[in-house]
Amino acid sequence: MDQLLLESLRVVALPTTTNFRGVTVREVALIQGEYGWGEFSPFLEYDDAESAPWLACAIEAATQPKPKLFRTEVTVNGTIPALNDREELERVVNSFPGVTTFKVKVGSNADEDIARINVLRSLRPNAKLRIDANGLLSVEQAVSLLQLVGDIEYIEQPCATVEELRELKKRVDVKIVGDELLRKARDPFAIDLSGAVDYLMLKVQPLGGIKRAHQLARHHKLPVVVSSALESAVGINYGLTLAASFEDMNFDCGLGTGSLLAKNVAQLPIVDGKIQISDVVPNLEGLDVSADRYEWWKNRIMRTAELLK
Repeated sequence: MDQLLLESLRVVALPTTTNFRGVTVREVALIQGEYGWGEFSPFLEYDDAESAPWLACAIEAATQPKPKLFRTEVTVNGTIPALNDREELERVVNSFPGVTTFKVKVGSNADEDIARINVLRSLRPNAKLRIDANGLLSVEQAVSLLQLVGDIEYIEQPCATVEELRELKKRVDVKIVGDELLRKARDPFAIDLSGAVDYLMLKVQPLGGIKRAHQLARHHKLPVVVSSALESAVGINYGLTLAASFEDMNFDCGLGTGSLLAKNVAQLPIVDGKIQISDVVPNLEGLDVSADRYEWWKNRIMRTAELLK
């Protein structure tokens, strides 16, 4: 890794507005290069091998020119964590102004999942709905849940394996999106997705950057949705750039998760359900992590960089 990039390293801690898959503070590493800022923010439990594409993306964002864009703003969906308190759900829903599509996290408890979906439908009766199980369901559990949820746009990664997804597709008439299947694979180009998924979920950091995300989309020849991994405004803006670099983007994208952060390095407001792409210059004042956490991230980056050689 270029020494100048490493010397530019800043690490910040961003509190969330709610518990998101166990995360209440999001630590994010940022590097600055010739073409702006890049973000490296694999979750803390990820090992170096799984983190390597995230670092490749950060380096690409900081050192490579941006691709041709086909739009200047991106329509986004709201993301609803696995919450059960109605007041908290309403607060989260209201943090996505003008959004007409919502993705609801499911998979831990079927009764709670259905109750959460029903609350959302009562709050936004005209919204499109999609659900995301993060691969937590068996085929039988997915079939049972899909019989109860009513009309949805799609289910994202209901089961963990290609074989399970193929079996599920034979039994339900619901579109399936592949996410973890792709981004957690050692070689996402080697996976045979035929008969398993209808769409690909592209997340720019876990897949190694914009160039590689396009290569994967061309390889698998499937329509794509672009989403995020609870990133700072730097990472979200790069995700917006990925979404805008596809000439055809027929889905609202999961790039509104900045609304789930209580503090951020820059503002990317949702206006009428859309976010404008911008040249993000982060304001890091008061957000830096402690010295020991900085060293932890620096060492993590140096180890991970060795895997990119």
